[in-house]
Amino acid sequence: MNTIISANNLDLTFQTNDGPVHALKGVNLDIDQGDFVSFIGPSGCGKTTFLRVMADLEQPTGGTITVNGVSPREARLNRAYGYVFQAAGLYPWRTIGGNIRLPLEIMGYDKAAQAERVEKTLELVDLAGFEKKFPWQLSGGMQQRASIARALAFDADILLMDEPFGALDEIVRDHLNEQLLNLWDRTGKTIGFVTHSIPEAVYLSTKIVVMSPRPGRITDVIESPLPKERPLDIRDTPEFLEVAHRVREGLRAGHSYD
Repeated sequence: MNTIISANNLDLTFQTNDGPVHALKGVNLDIDQGDFVSFIGPSGCGKTTFLRVMADLEQPTGGTITVNGVSPREARLNRAYGYVFQAAGLYPWRTIGGNIRLPLEIMGYDKAAQAERVEKTLELVDLAGFEKKFPWQLSGGMQQRASIARALAFDADILLMDEPFGALDEIVRDHLNEQLLNLWDRTGKTIGFVTHSIPEAVYLSTKIVVMSPRPGRITDVIESPLPKERPLDIRDTPEFLEVAHRVREGLRAGHSYD
């Protein structure tokens, strides 16, 4: 497999008024092309920080990390990834189409290419026909799908997602989990996904990275034995419950560092 993201002995320490905060310590991880990797752990364990390091939004203080064989900064300049935040972050004065077009406008795509990509990504996230609507006219789940469409608009190979469904109710979340798996299957993207939910991590991922409380260390990396085709009721199978149990045990083991 082609390794897309590689972290070696990665450290990140924030300097604060109360002294140093060790957010990541000795993190080693390889993410291969086409992987769906979920990061799970308690609040403050460095899940989001690790994602932000990949995206060149935070700078590590030790170790190395490469994205597509280059530094995260070079990968960012090469437009290697789209990033989906916890909140949809759509501009209320722009239509859904206008929000999705924004990165394309910044990157200098011509009007015809913009229109074509907006139409394509709206179809990918099942929002065809909503281009002229404003964010306030859409439900929370639809707004998050529009946010995913914006991250997909320039067709980056890597999609980094920071708890995109955390604020949604369980029924909507289940539906979006199904849609995201479908999207991943159709596009072949490499996805890094932060979550607090064990069922969500197990349902979505080819690889689950379990992290300990601060300083963020990786306590387990679980290769999923589940098939690529995953109806929601797979969550009731012994195989699913076995993986969920291992994630739970990894989280418990991580707390023993305290």
